[in-house]
Amino acid sequence: MDYLTVKEAGAKWGITSRMVNYYCSTGRITGAVKKGNLWLIPSDAIKPLDGRTKKEAKNHENQMCNITGEQL
Repeated sequence: MDYLTVKEAGAKWGITSRMVNYYCSTGRITGAVKKGNLWLIPSDAIKPLDGRTKKEAKNHENQMCNITGEQL
């Protein structure tokens, strides 16, 4: 399995590395593993919902449907 660093995941998802670190430490990224002081995030991990905006929730719903093949 390929892993990304916090910085790489942040660049991929368009968020800060601090926010990715927060998601990892709260267990919101499935499969994230901490090795020493470094978080390793699976390259196929899905960005967690922000929860502060409805737009983010709609984007996440569309992303999940694309993965599962369901239609809205």
